[in-house]
Amino acid sequence: MSHAHVGVMLMTYGSPATLDDIPAYIKNVYGGREPDEEVLTEFRRRYALIGGSPLIRITQEQAQALEAELNTTGDGTTFHVTAGMRFSPPFIADMVPETAAGAQTLVGIIMSPQYSPIIMNGYIRTLEQAFAELHRDDIQLKISRDWHLQSSFLDAVSDRLQQALAKLPENVRATTPVLLTAHSMPKRVIENEPDYINHLKETAAEIARRAGLSPDRWMFCYQSAGHTPEEWLKPDFADVMPELKAAGQTNVLIAPVQFLADHLEILYDIEVGAREQAEEHGIKFARIESLNTHPLFIKALASVVRETMAR
Repeated sequence: MSHAHVGVMLMTYGSPATLDDIPAYIKNVYGGREPDEEVLTEFRRRYALIGGSPLIRITQEQAQALEAELNTTGDGTTFHVTAGMRFSPPFIADMVPETAAGAQTLVGIIMSPQYSPIIMNGYIRTLEQAFAELHRDDIQLKISRDWHLQSSFLDAVSDRLQQALAKLPENVRATTPVLLTAHSMPKRVIENEPDYINHLKETAAEIARRAGLSPDRWMFCYQSAGHTPEEWLKPDFADVMPELKAAGQTNVLIAPVQFLADHLEILYDIEVGAREQAEEHGIKFARIESLNTHPLFIKALASVVRETMAR
């Protein structure tokens, strides 16, 4: 089948547009269950503290940059790139007709380099259902899977890491420990999918190698664990701070290996929560700049689109 025109959708979690949208957003995340008022109060506090999440805006900017990148090849194929959210407007299903208009191929890109069939199934199911409702037999649907070792993606994070290290005071630049983080998960979810955690750790190790970090200089840990009684994956970066203090460290640099844009898990969980945890132990805190529209990252997304089309 010809790929003369391709529609591409970047799919991510979503976020409330305003504080008033938080109840509906959390209800969507909870699968239709009404959240407790205590939960809503805490989320309102966090979003208010960071001035709201820029995730949707940034994902749309990534889509615009990716469209420009894809359309520079001059091979006769044209691309239209949109952004669709799983839990908030603009919803994935609502964006499918526009994304697929005039296209021979529709490509869905899950905005997570590491792929988990269980965790990512909601994106796939939502896109496949909306695609079926087009009732078109002249278009192919292709959805990305794992791309955790995509070279330009790794180079982009490594570049952000090296930029952050260069900003540290010269007397600690060569010794500051680096925490490469990923979103924690309930242990029960991951016990059936060890490959997902292995992919996170492989990503971290390759980023550290490309950034020139010696093995004793960095460690992989988790962040953003939920407030539920079940067991979550460890170590959390909160567990690491007292260990760094005990080892005589005075600085720390945090570098997420999974998050591709600024959002609540960056701007609150790291910028506010991790900073407070570090400073409580007398440790100076820094984090890398998020990928957002880093040119290398946009090139990585373009490669993921073409690899997904070819599969």
